[in-house]
Amino acid sequence: MMYSWNVACEAMRVMPPLQGTFREAINDFTYAGFFVPKGWKLYWSVYSTHIDHEYFLDLEKFDPTRFEGDGLAPHTCVPFGGGPWMCPGKEYTRLKILVFMHNIVRVFKWERVLPEEMIIANPMPIPENGLPVRLVPHHLGYDVLSSIRSFRARKS
Repeated sequence: MMYSWNVACEAMRVMPPLQGTFREAINDFTYAGFFVPKGWKLYWSVYSTHIDHEYFLDLEKFDPTRFEGDGLAPHTCVPFGGGPWMCPGKEYTRLKILVFMHNIVRVFKWERVLPEEMIIANPMPIPENGLPVRLVPHHLGYDVLSSIRSFRARKS
């Protein structure tokens, strides 16, 4: 299950489940030449954290091996937040993700209905048509499914 979790982590790096959140500056500081006074509200984007070139090489490549071994530096991939703001449901969600992945791969062969579908920003990156997929149980072939579809079409 370790590799499966690495795949899930890389998927969440590319498309975080949380868009971002607001925080309050606890001290005055300067960032990239901009002065931010204590008390200002700041918006933090999870996605911008996940595309930091200092920690992620070849950002466009889907690479689950990024999470092997000791994994990433702390707070570089934070789909569930970090520190005291860590999602309390992280471990439950991890379990749900792994059970779902196990069952979908074990039971079904799947293929993209629109293989050339584009990704659009709205405001997060999403598949243009919702990423429709065709799921076929491993024990059924396409001939069996074609027969079922033909039967249903004649019946209606």
